Amino acid sequence: MSCLIAAPCSGSGKTLLSLTLAAVARARGETIQPFKVGPDYLDPQLLGAVAGRPCRNLDPLLCGEEWVRRCYRWHGSRAGRVLVEGVMGLFDGRGSGSEGSSAAVADLLELPVVLVVEASRQAGSLAALVRGFRDHGPPRVALAGVVLNRVGSDRHHRLLAEALEAIEVPLLGVLPSHPSLELPSRHLGLLTPGELGDLGERQRIWAQLAEEHLDLGQLWPLLAPPSGATERLDPIRWCLEQAPPAPPIAIATGPLPVAIASDAAFHFRYPEAQELLAACGLRPVPWSPLADEPLPADCRAVLLPGGYPELHAAQLAASRRSLDSLSAAARAGLPVVAECGGLLLLGRELEDGDGIRHSMAGLLPFSARRGALSLGYRQALPGADGLLVRRGEALCGHEFHRWQLQPGPPLGDALAEVEGLWHLDGWGTPARIEGWTAPTVHASWLHLHWAGCPAIPSRLARAAASAVPRPRSAVSCSPLSGRPPRPTNAGA
Repeated sequence: MSCLIAAPCSGSGKTLLSLTLAAVARARGETIQPFKVGPDYLDPQLLGAVAGRPCRNLDPLLCGEEWVRRCYRWHGSRAGRVLVEGVMGLFDGRGSGSEGSSAAVADLLELPVVLVVEASRQAGSLAALVRGFRDHGPPRVALAGVVLNRVGSDRHHRLLAEALEAIEVPLLGVLPSHPSLELPSRHLGLLTPGELGDLGERQRIWAQLAEEHLDLGQLWPLLAPPSGATERLDPIRWCLEQAPPAPPIAIATGPLPVAIASDAAFHFRYPEAQELLAACGLRPVPWSPLADEPLPADCRAVLLPGGYPELHAAQLAASRRSLDSLSAAARAGLPVVAECGGLLLLGRELEDGDGIRHSMAGLLPFSARRGALSLGYRQALPGADGLLVRRGEALCGHEFHRWQLQPGPPLGDALAEVEGLWHLDGWGTPARIEGWTAPTVHASWLHLHWAGCPAIPSRLARAAASAVPRPRSAVSCSPLSGRPPRPTNAGA
C-alpha cells in the first residue's frame, strides 16, 4: 500500500520529499508512478520528469471519486513503486471544508499519511501540531509518521525526535538544508523541468541525500503499489463509456490531426486530454506559437492550453506567422479551444509584467494585464450550446491566474459576437458570466479535467470531423475579413 505525502500547509516540503523519493527509486532501477492531489500542473511536471512517467492528478472535485479510484489502481498497479503527493495543507479543500482535500483522497483510497513539517522555528510545540493533524477529522487519517524539513542542528534534531516520541509518532527522517533542495518559483508555482538546466544533477544529489537522511527502511514499504485486484479497464475507455450516447464519427483517412500549442508559453494540460483525444479518433500534433510555426496544414482543430504567455508576450507578438494562421483558421471556422493562458492569445493585446502592451491574434475583444489573483474551484453552468458544452450541464472547473481581462469595443466579426459561455460561481468569489462560446469556439479562464466531463473530447472529435482542413497555401496569410457562415452544431 502506498502513502499520501501531506503537510500542514503549502511550502512545508512535500514536493521536495516526493522528488527525493522518486529520485531514489530511479537510482535503484525501480519504476515509480507519481500522483498529485488537486488541480496542479507544475508539481506534476517535475514529478513526472524525475519519475520518468507522466504524473496523474487525483482530483475528486474535477473528476469524481470513481475516476480517482480507477486512475490510482490502473496506473499504480503498473509500477513497482507508487507515491501520492498531496495539495496545500492536509485538510485544505473547497472553501473552508475538507472536500477534495488531501485528507479526503487519503480516506477515499485508504492511504496512510506521511506528514512533512517545516520545523525550523519550533521544538516541543511540534508534538501539539502533529497531534492535532493526527486526531483531527472528519475525515480521520492514519498517520504513518513525520518527515522534518529545515532541521537546524543535531541538538534541534534530538529535541524534535523526543517531541514525536512523546506522542508515539514515528520520525521517518529529515530533509537537510542543501542548495539542490531550493527550488526556484514564480507567480503561479515552481519552474518547469525545462527551466532547470541542472535537473539531472539535482536528481543524483536528491537520491544521495535521501539515502543519508531519510529512514528508507520505514518509508520504502509505504511506496508499495495498490494491493488486491488490479483494474481491468483502462480509465480512458471507462471514461468515454460514461459520456452521453453520440452519433458515430466516420473517419476514413485515419486519426484526424489536432494542433496543440506546446512550448514554454503553453504547457498546462493533463495527460488524459491527449489520451482522450486519441481514443476519440484524433491525433494530437504539437504546435509552437513561440517558434512562429504556422498551424499544421491539415489540422482539424486547435487546442490552446494554459501556461505563461505573459512571460513571452513580446516573442508571441513577433510570431506573426503563427498568429495570422491561427486568426485565419479560426475565422474560417476551424474549431478552437482556449483555456486560461491560451485565452490570452486570442485577445487584442497582452501586457507583460513590465506593463508593455503586445498585439495578439485579435480574435476576441479584450486586452489583458496583471491584476488580482483568481484562485479556486468554480461551478460552471453553460448558458448556451457551444463547441464543447451544452446549456444546463453542470461542470466543476478550477481557476488560477493573475492576469485579468479589460473588455474592449466589439470587433465586428463572427468570433467577437459569440455569447457568454457560462455562469461561474465559487466559494468566496462573486458569481459572474464568463467566457466565449459558439459552434466552433470555446474560450475561458476555467481549467477543466476532461475525465470529469467525458462528452467534451467526443464533441471536439465530431467538430473536427466536420471541419475543413486548412490548405498550406492559406495557412500563413493575413487574417481574413468579413463574416464567414457559421457551421452547424456537430455535437450532441
